[in-house]
Amino acid sequence: LPATLHPKLMVLSGPSFAAEVSQGQPTALCLAGQETPLVSTFQSALMTPALRVYVDSDMIGVQLGGALKNVMALAAGVVDGLGLGHNARAALITRGLAEMVRLGNAMGADARTFYGLSGVGDLVLTCTGALSRNHTVGVRLGKGEQLEMILGSMQAVAEGVRTARAASGLAQRHGVEMPIVREINAVLFEGKSCRKAVTDLMERDAKPEKGQA
Repeated sequence: LPATLHPKLMVLSGPSFAAEVSQGQPTALCLAGQETPLVSTFQSALMTPALRVYVDSDMIGVQLGGALKNVMALAAGVVDGLGLGHNARAALITRGLAEMVRLGNAMGADARTFYGLSGVGDLVLTCTGALSRNHTVGVRLGKGEQLEMILGSMQAVAEGVRTARAASGLAQRHGVEMPIVREINAVLFEGKSCRKAVTDLMERDAKPEKGQA
């Protein structure tokens, strides 16, 4: 796009299954943009009794949150497909958020963005909701189905599959440790078994919770 349009670009993201939005179910989203008056205008235009819109200036963080949560949803689906329980899923979501924050920090995002609607809000929804396409793909992978067969049987796109490869590349480029992203990539593209990926995650060297991985 022409550089003159960059200040006018905005990003809308957050926990929002389209089916529920169309049904008028209460939903809250984050609208990010650099030109404050314009963002405020669109905020007002989008608000309805069923749709609440918050604004932010962190376009990088909002975009990363909206993309990376799909990768984590694949991983959460694998956990559920393997029948590993609620503890494992909660751990996956929490550590997945930590990976998102680390990459965001490296790319110039505001870490606080990931604790808002476009970060943890969208992450929790996509990792647990029955309407999540990416979670569904992960569940089927965990149950032993092949990726090609899963994708071939779906009429909608599971964005996390391609995003996983892109996220892995960004992690390498910025020198960020993202073990969950690494393992889901290995499952998707390197033929690694889901159980082996879980084992390798759990048997990594001991680390402090607020450390790098």
